Amino acid sequence: MKVLDLRCAQGHGFEGWFASGDAFELQLAAGLVECPICGERDVIKLLAAPRLNLSGAQEPRASQQVAATPDAGVPDAAHWMRAIREVMARTEDVGERFADEARKMHYGEAEERGIRGRATRAQAEALVEEGIDVMPLPVPDALKETLQ
Repeated sequence: MKVLDLRCAQGHGFEGWFASGDAFELQLAAGLVECPICGERDVIKLLAAPRLNLSGAQEPRASQQVAATPDAGVPDAAHWMRAIREVMARTEDVGERFADEARKMHYGEAEERGIRGRATRAQAEALVEEGIDVMPLPVPDALKETLQ
């Protein structure tokens, strides 16, 4: 099993697990590798140092340790995915009826509740003009399905 450090064209870093380096290359060429954050399929493999577990090996001294900090303003992928899953668990998917359902709630014709769905840019702009708050939430396809 190969665990590779990957990065999409949008700068999101993530891990991918593959049977081999060749399996990664085949899946990448077939368009099967995508960023779990934004769904981008333009993905590169980052350089990684091998980890050797040698008996008697010592931990690096404090002077040898280097700490990496995440890019400023870029949320940690694991936190972002947990937040998206939480939103999905606490909202009702109304699909293409999103604009209609948002209006019904706004005008008191339906019970207020958390909803999510799909709206065109024009529909979203019309909702905002009516004073209805909406927020785009790009959800990668991998999170829309039941995880096994």
